[in-house]
Amino acid sequence: MATILVVDDEPSMRLAVSEHLRRGGHEVASAANGQEALKLMAETSYDLLITDILMPEKEGIETIRDVRRLHPETKIIAISGGGRYDAGDYYLSIASQFGTDATLAKPFSGRELMETVARVLNAP
Repeated sequence: MATILVVDDEPSMRLAVSEHLRRGGHEVASAANGQEALKLMAETSYDLLITDILMPEKEGIETIRDVRRLHPETKIIAISGGGRYDAGDYYLSIASQFGTDATLAKPFSGRELMETVARVLNAP
């Protein structure tokens, strides 16, 4: 299947997303923020990056921008719940402008996650 990097500052979200992907046959790594993600991407090639938007240290929009510049072949799915201001749709629309292949608003189901991953990975 695919090699996927999951980036989210919430450990429970990283674990849940990673477990769904592993059960789907994917090889999964994870990072707590964009800074960690870019370090991992300097060492390993990933087919897909799934990143939260609101994170400490290096947030998702910066991460998306850097991945597009450094690893243009990597597909990207942005995820967000919008934080305390419930602005998830706003952040996801900005992520789309920076070149994500898809977005998912939190909370999402395992089925929604796997359908989105399959669609993105199978896109030309």
